[in-house]
Amino acid sequence: MTPFGQAVRRLRAERGITQRQMAKAIGVSPAYLSALEHGNRSEPSWEFVQRVIGYFNIIWDEAEELQMLAGLSRPRVSINTSGLDPKATEVANKLAAVIDRLDVATLERIEALMDGDGLSSEGRNDGANQIVAKDRHRR
Repeated sequence: MTPFGQAVRRLRAERGITQRQMAKAIGVSPAYLSALEHGNRSEPSWEFVQRVIGYFNIIWDEAEELQMLAGLSRPRVSINTSGLDPKATEVANKLAAVIDRLDVATLERIEALMDGDGLSSEGRNDGANQIVAKDRHRR
């Protein structure tokens, strides 16, 4: 299940709405909605996300969060490490090989490192902080 699919399922459950009801209301098949919720479809389009936001009549922070989750919901991810340090290729391949076996706590620690909040064994994470700062500057 993707973060977006999980959020849609939660919104439906909170409101007592079936997949069939929602699918009909937003103009997609129940099979498509089910596949999207389970992560068997690609990242939802901007238009689809807007239909979901409108359907649930959500605004501001919740709508922004749903849009952000949609962007983080590609069930298949490709990482191009050509031209990067060989260590980047090694780490990307190792992560791809084990990600299905990592528990949530480990995934959260990895995410914290990438977000610049994590600490290395020396108590610093200058490399990750620099990467995050550069990425934020580019936006």
